[in-house]
Amino acid sequence: MTNEVLRYTAFSHDPEGGNPAGVVLDASGLDDARMLAIAAELGYSETAFLTAPPEGAGGPEGRSFTARYFSPKAEVPFCGHATIATAVALGERIGQGELLLFTPAGPVPVSVTEDGTDGGADGGADGGPGRGLRAVLTSVEPHVEDIADADLAEALAALGWPAADLDPAIAPAVAYAGARHLVLGAATRARLADLDYDFARLEALMRRLDLTTVQLVWREGPTLFHARDPFPVGGVVEDPATGAAAAAFGAYARERGLVPEDAVLTLHQGDDMGRPGVLTVELRAGDPRVRVGGTAVRIA
Repeated sequence: MTNEVLRYTAFSHDPEGGNPAGVVLDASGLDDARMLAIAAELGYSETAFLTAPPEGAGGPEGRSFTARYFSPKAEVPFCGHATIATAVALGERIGQGELLLFTPAGPVPVSVTEDGTDGGADGGADGGPGRGLRAVLTSVEPHVEDIADADLAEALAALGWPAADLDPAIAPAVAYAGARHLVLGAATRARLADLDYDFARLEALMRRLDLTTVQLVWREGPTLFHARDPFPVGGVVEDPATGAAAAAFGAYARERGLVPEDAVLTLHQGDDMGRPGVLTVELRAGDPRVRVGGTAVRIA
């Protein structure tokens, strides 16, 4: 393994799409201050840092790690796109198979397989062409809670969204699958596309409610959604493809009856930023956890 800062983009076959993440496969010599500094210098929404797994924690030998995630401003408990990027980076080096990441939110299993989609040329470990790999993470157990009327009103005021612009079928709520996200449904695609919010005001509310992003979604079809994720608490205006929020939204959609207990959802994110990405969210009856999958490619 290497302590080099690797750069990958997750949920895309194209280095110009998806959500870029930093990946440090051996962070054993780095303290918290240095990890935060690296994340800030890199400027991506998150950077993942791996060290040895906790002693006696179990998991597949040689394929278990402790994972921590830093935004440019702070450590976050879990990051989906950096997990996908990290898993693909590991898969390119130690092979396909099962991984286990011990995150601050809890253990997160990840499977790495050859990408079977027709996405064009992916970048291999050396940045050259290759078929590429796909990773699927399994979230910690999720939960969903209502949001107080006053907090919802403050969120809408910070976003500049009239209440009439909300989709009544997607009731506002806070969803968790490793990190907390406020879910708001946009009534139209045009509403979702028009994002110009009060950064400081939304950041203050999110810090008070311990939110990682605001998950703004518009429903195009029964299992097809478009999403955007303001991320001021991380020091960036918007996250291009947010795996943790996708997992939380999957749990929300199932609990609130938007989709069946067994379902595969497709989320498009990043289109409005010029960094399109595709996230697959799988729900299984009898298993409360949510699976989020996607490709990743190295940024040369």
